[in-house]
Amino acid sequence: MSSELVHFRFSDGVATITLDSPANRNALSGALVGDLLAGLDRAERGIADGSVRVVVVDHTPPVFCAGADLKERRGMTLDQVREFVPRLSAVCRGVAALPFPTIAAVRGTAAGGGCELALACDLRIAADDAKIGLRETALAIIPGAGGTARLPRIAGMAVAKRWIFTAAMFGAAAAHADGVVDAVVPAGSLDAEAMAMAESIAANGPVAVRLAKQSIEGGWDVSMDEALALEWQCYEGVLTTKDREEALAAFAEKRPPRFSGK
Repeated sequence: MSSELVHFRFSDGVATITLDSPANRNALSGALVGDLLAGLDRAERGIADGSVRVVVVDHTPPVFCAGADLKERRGMTLDQVREFVPRLSAVCRGVAALPFPTIAAVRGTAAGGGCELALACDLRIAADDAKIGLRETALAIIPGAGGTARLPRIAGMAVAKRWIFTAAMFGAAAAHADGVVDAVVPAGSLDAEAMAMAESIAANGPVAVRLAKQSIEGGWDVSMDEALALEWQCYEGVLTTKDREEALAAFAEKRPPRFSGK
């Protein structure tokens, strides 16, 4: 699937959704948001046929996403803003709701809504020259696509308050130290490192990975007893899979397993 502003490609279980509006710094215009929603729909269809095991969200250089398209936003009425911001939030919610792991590959700037898009992914890998932050309070607004909800869950409340209250942009090393970014790599190797991370996930049992994500997320804010009950429910989901049988056979035969996602 390919549109004017977003490209979707697939290789060996890894789907890549690429923001491709470099002249506009990949700013989140109405058109780009619409194309992202279409890209998510294509990724979700990969669940049914088993073709998608991991999603990488990347971009055409030099900027991951500069945030909202402020030129477009300035021309909107209040009613248009009220209609648009939930659509942007729906993109981030759609990324977060994907049942398989998601990785944001960030170079350049990820500001405002661009930072929120990265936060919606399960993992974030950043080029060493990347800058990331939530700039909204400097524009007299607040994050509206999940930033105030996801950042404290990822990095803790104190970090989230410092990031959002100051509206500062943080370098990749500082973001890594704050627990917002999972890995920092040289800019020239970002694409290869993101793909290597994706491929290492895609090589594992796809049903097990999806159920592990479900168990982790569902058990996050419930009691320990509820979390353990959910973990066992998810474990039950792998017991009758062909992949579990294949893993045991491969171990006995001293060969790599060949998982089918069934």
